[in-house]
Amino acid sequence: MDSLFDQLGGELKLRQIIDTFIDRVFADRMIGFFFRKADKERIKEMEYQLAANFLGASIEYRGRPLNLAHARHPIMGGHFARRKQILKETLESYEVADNIKQAWLKHTEDLRPLITGQAGSGCDPIDARRRATGS
Repeated sequence: MDSLFDQLGGELKLRQIIDTFIDRVFADRMIGFFFRKADKERIKEMEYQLAANFLGASIEYRGRPLNLAHARHPIMGGHFARRKQILKETLESYEVADNIKQAWLKHTEDLRPLITGQAGSGCDPIDARRRATGS
């Protein structure tokens, strides 16, 4: 049986998704400020390695442990929820199969304790966007 990585379309497709996702994260008004001094290409590579490994590719994640990489940043639950929403929208824009999308989003949620101490977000990113834009 093919891995989720293979079902997705392999390296080329995953790199396209990650490139778009990270570009959107860097440009986002709510969380982009966390990345002002970050090396975008390095972040893309670390995100690629992390996702590829989770999706079943024989690729090793070579970044720092996630809890250490995020420890110095005041990431709150709403920030985490916003990043997850951007990921969801990116996966949908690439028409990623629902089983892969749901597994990836669940995996992201499972990583929450390593990124932020807030168990929930208390923020609905879609509702917040509607209020901000008046639509």
